[in-house]
Amino acid sequence: MAPTSPLFFFLLVFFPSPSLQERRSRTSSGVLVASSSPSPPSPSASPLVPALFVLGDSTVDSGTNNYLGTLARADRPPYGRDFDTHRPTGRFSNGRIIVDCLAIRLGLPFVPPFLGWSGKIEDMIRGVNYASAASGILFSSGSDLIQQVSDTFQQFELSLGEEATADLISKSVFYVSIGSNDFIHYYLQNTSSAQVLFLPWEFNQLLVTTMKQALKSLYDKNVRRVVLTGLAPIGCTPHYLWLYASENGECVDAINNVVMEFNYAVRYMVHELNHELPNAAFTFCGFQTVTDACCGLGKYGGFIMCLLPEMACSNASTHVWWDKFHPTDAVNRIIADDRWASEHASMCYPVNLQDMIRSFHSLAGYTGW
Repeated sequence: MAPTSPLFFFLLVFFPSPSLQERRSRTSSGVLVASSSPSPPSPSASPLVPALFVLGDSTVDSGTNNYLGTLARADRPPYGRDFDTHRPTGRFSNGRIIVDCLAIRLGLPFVPPFLGWSGKIEDMIRGVNYASAASGILFSSGSDLIQQVSDTFQQFELSLGEEATADLISKSVFYVSIGSNDFIHYYLQNTSSAQVLFLPWEFNQLLVTTMKQALKSLYDKNVRRVVLTGLAPIGCTPHYLWLYASENGECVDAINNVVMEFNYAVRYMVHELNHELPNAAFTFCGFQTVTDACCGLGKYGGFIMCLLPEMACSNASTHVWWDKFHPTDAVNRIIADDRWASEHASMCYPVNLQDMIRSFHSLAGYTGW
């Protein structure tokens, strides 16, 4: 097995999309999908923060794309086979995703997808997951994340009042996993001659500048505590190992070099935001991984996406990758441990999530939410 190397993916969007009701009506017929937000084991009566809000792509999508007319869905077996319900929920994994594990650490329930919202404010008060598979910084999956955040905050203001809403938002954690699809589906495929229009460093600057504007927009809405995840060296994912005919699991350095430059730029952006925005607490987290997918076809399982239960290995816990782009439940738990408290490796800058919350509690005099 190849030595471990730093990795991961993430995204955000800003474009118009169909109405909420229209999106909710697009569930596919004949597909059995479990609730996207079953309760985790015994959420705490006194969580460490009021709520967890999630923005991103398929790495943190908890079921948003179940409500969109898209092929980027995980609402069929064997997805979810090792989840708490042992059924597909829309998560791109065999089990829990990273934000499920972090919700438990924070003493919160699993975060429900925005498009699965029942309409009751109590179903959103502990957090909302806006993440949508295939979304990106420069393009949309059909799910406008920033607008959805604004819609949620307006609902809170109508029910709780402006002051209580501002307090809840400022004390909550926002987890942002953003950027991989801009490389996978745009730059690396040279869509619209992207590689002709932009040198790698120019493309990275475009992404980071756009992301920074979006984060400042969230800050203007009273968002103060944000975790940004690092982009994986996607040249090590099963898909690119297959596509570039890697003989012994060697990663594709040409791809990794571009995305790692993006990570450096995001890390520096976090440094800038912490100095530019009063009372802001931004932190940047990376992580690690290796080669073969549990579910897929082709060498490394990197040719065809996971489509049928028969395509999956018998024990996903022995694999880093669940399918050609997404990690297994076992790896998501390890990554969550590191982002929470640096239990296995120090991957967050300037602090991990636990230290961020402890610092805030010491300043605010925490008595529970």
